[in-house]
Amino acid sequence: MTGFFLRRLASVFPVMLVTAFLSFAAFHFIGDPLQNMLGQEASAQDRARLAAELGFDRPFYIQFLRFVGSALQGDFGISTRVGRPVLDLILERLPATLELALLSFFFAMSAGIALGVMTALRPSSALSRVSMTGSLIAVSLPNFLIGIGLIYVFSIKLGWLPSFGRGDTVKIGWWTTGLLTKSGWKAILLPAVSLAAYQLTLILRLVRAEMLEVMHSDYIRFARARGLPKRLIYFSYALKNTMVPVVTVAGLQLGSIIAFAVVTETVFQWPGVGLLFVNSIRFSDVPIMATYLLIVSFIFVAINMVVDCIYYLLDPRLRAVGGIK
Repeated sequence: MTGFFLRRLASVFPVMLVTAFLSFAAFHFIGDPLQNMLGQEASAQDRARLAAELGFDRPFYIQFLRFVGSALQGDFGISTRVGRPVLDLILERLPATLELALLSFFFAMSAGIALGVMTALRPSSALSRVSMTGSLIAVSLPNFLIGIGLIYVFSIKLGWLPSFGRGDTVKIGWWTTGLLTKSGWKAILLPAVSLAAYQLTLILRLVRAEMLEVMHSDYIRFARARGLPKRLIYFSYALKNTMVPVVTVAGLQLGSIIAFAVVTETVFQWPGVGLLFVNSIRFSDVPIMATYLLIVSFIFVAINMVVDCIYYLLDPRLRAVGGIK
């Protein structure tokens, strides 16, 4: 297990280095941050002075190496839009994004697994037919359209839930949470459901397909022949083996939820890191844009590594052959 973990850990560094280069290069030549900071009427002398202060007058590879060296020390530069450290801006908004992503992931996993098992065991029931039809609709519609539909129904027509913002928040150390207030819960429900819709569909269909395949396996037939209770067969034998591939997909979906929360945060004006990224694009704020992609990539890599380790622990066949290469 230790050797497997170390191999996975060693693969993180080249991936992050390539990601850092691509993210920094992609935004380096987009827009003119000096014009956004000084205005269109700034003189050439003012532009040259500010470029020298920010290091924009140096060659690209020097700027990139400086960015990587500073990032390794936890310094991601200064926002060219607001003039504050990028890390401070990220940490201010990170709790909102993580709470939204984790709650959406909980909705998708709990509802997806429950509905997947139910549709596999009772495929002819009315609830199963409704679930499969709803899953087709959810997977066909884009995320922003689902969010707009939820706003129209629950905010405009019914007036039950707010259409934007985070509600009242409580500060616990550096972490700010809206999950301890009533308005915070009301504010997070619509964006969480909107963000979870697509992932819920994937989990539902995957659990259903795996469950149907497992239920026709030899060891399930043998368990039935022994007269074991159906509840034990379904949830102790069948569901346990179904969860091995589901864990892999679910882990990657958590990374997708965090990455694609940018769309949901824009629709609901959720004050998270994704909305900060969108606003930074408008002003060519390269440090924030590059840092955002770097953080999202790191989350993807870290989740993938954790999922591989969990997969290694769940499937004894991998341990028997020495693990995943």
